[in-house]
Amino acid sequence: MADVNRISRLEMVAPSPTLVGVLRPAFPAVVLTALVVAAGCDSGSDEEGATTERPREAESRGDSRPAALVNGLRRGGYVLAFRHAATDFSMTDSTRDLRDCSRQRNLTAGGRRQARSTGRAFRRLGIPAGRVLASPFCRTRETATLAFGRAVMSRALLSAEYFEGGPAGERQPARLRRLLATPPRRGTNTMLVSHNFAIDDATGESLAEGEALIVKSGRGRRGFEVVTRVEAGEWARLGRGAARPRADARPPRVKLHEYEVFDGAGPHDVAPTASGKVWFTAQAAGELGRLDPRTGRVRRVPLGSGSAPHGVIVGPDRAAWVTDGGLNAIVRVDARSLRVRRFPLPGDRAGANLNTATFDRRGRLWFTGQSGVYGRLDPRSGRMRLFDAPRGPGPYGISTARAGAVWYASLAGSHIARIDTRSGRARVVEPPTAGQGARRIWPDSRGRLWISEWNAGKLGVYNPRTRRWREWRLPGDNPQPYAVYVDEADLVWLTDFGANSLVRFDPARRRFESFPLPQQGANVRQLLGRDGEVWGAESGTDRLVVALSR
Repeated sequence: MADVNRISRLEMVAPSPTLVGVLRPAFPAVVLTALVVAAGCDSGSDEEGATTERPREAESRGDSRPAALVNGLRRGGYVLAFRHAATDFSMTDSTRDLRDCSRQRNLTAGGRRQARSTGRAFRRLGIPAGRVLASPFCRTRETATLAFGRAVMSRALLSAEYFEGGPAGERQPARLRRLLATPPRRGTNTMLVSHNFAIDDATGESLAEGEALIVKSGRGRRGFEVVTRVEAGEWARLGRGAARPRADARPPRVKLHEYEVFDGAGPHDVAPTASGKVWFTAQAAGELGRLDPRTGRVRRVPLGSGSAPHGVIVGPDRAAWVTDGGLNAIVRVDARSLRVRRFPLPGDRAGANLNTATFDRRGRLWFTGQSGVYGRLDPRSGRMRLFDAPRGPGPYGISTARAGAVWYASLAGSHIARIDTRSGRARVVEPPTAGQGARRIWPDSRGRLWISEWNAGKLGVYNPRTRRWREWRLPGDNPQPYAVYVDEADLVWLTDFGANSLVRFDPARRRFESFPLPQQGANVRQLLGRDGEVWGAESGTDRLVVALSR
């Protein structure tokens, strides 16, 4: 049974060391209810409803004046440990299946606004977010995604309570301290979204919902030094007195590196994993491959007779999910056992020409078929539903936006469309250039959608909030933008078949930068990345390529 007496940690709240004269609000104590699951024990990772702190074990020694703090964060090099945004304490955690949000304590509407507000403040202040890690609970993942547009799950951010007193729980504080002591990638800050007990156990600091603890790695006896704490509502005030972020700051330098896979692979799409390995669809071979960049070795997974896999993504379960046009099926490959499970489309939907996929906030897989369909698969039940695209053939790229909406791009239809994830209906949105050939689509952390316009040779961006478009033609005589991806710094990456290059677009400077590929006829058809890395598959050379921005 987890220790439900940790409510005794509640104390009076100390004044904020961040903003002189701004006091922390006093939060009423909320008594925790013991959670009962099948084994009769508390499965939660969490924390008291009141927000207080015990005596500090680490003093703030950095310069926490607002202007100095913001300027320091703009330069990068800090780790920020957030407690998730405001939650509904009438809900309880009654499941150990962390994918099941219906039986967890989730964010309130105010909590979602709080997370979005934090993200807006970071973008307005010009504070770069590098790695974004979140506890696997739904409230932490949602906080991270709403604030920073992405999140990689990390069990190191769970509190010891989740492990119900076992040896794994005893190791949790040390695991979080290792994350706090790990230096961020140059010019960025690492964002961790966790729980109060987890942060308290690791640092001795007890946080309010939405509050952040800022540390400097590589200092002190624990490998990090506490700089200060910032409540959710304080970020907007921190910019006062700080110099404006430089609009002309150059993005980081890029180095390309290639990996040979195997002859006849015909790699089409890639999916980097949190473990460091990279999945890729070997379309010509009818296989899924997994590259270990440290050794260069490739593990091959046959998908079945007639397979012609197109897209691959990593799901919430860490498995590889493949859209296989040859099998006319969605295919799941387990990350550990490499066991293959197929989810065939209904018999009356033969020849869907499956393309790409994305997961929505409820853990359901949405996918496109160029023949004129899109569909939804519930991995838990195995139930699948297909929908006719509103304008027939064309659905190609698909992605989930920051606010949870699912959008696809129609190559043949030259439009983008938003899918209502409840009804399944799609609403068409027309780009300003007729016949532009919208091929792939990817969201940024601000909720905007970036589109590669294959026929027009342009990069387009659509803001769903304002319903406004902008377009830029790529450099060169005959640009053919195929893939599009937005990295952790909101820099937009494309592949240009016409120039045989990767292209990076900086929205702040409105400038393109091209990186020629080493091999002629590389034909990189898709991009996907992780912190400091953008990966692509060279379908024409049986190689994978990575752009390193470290």
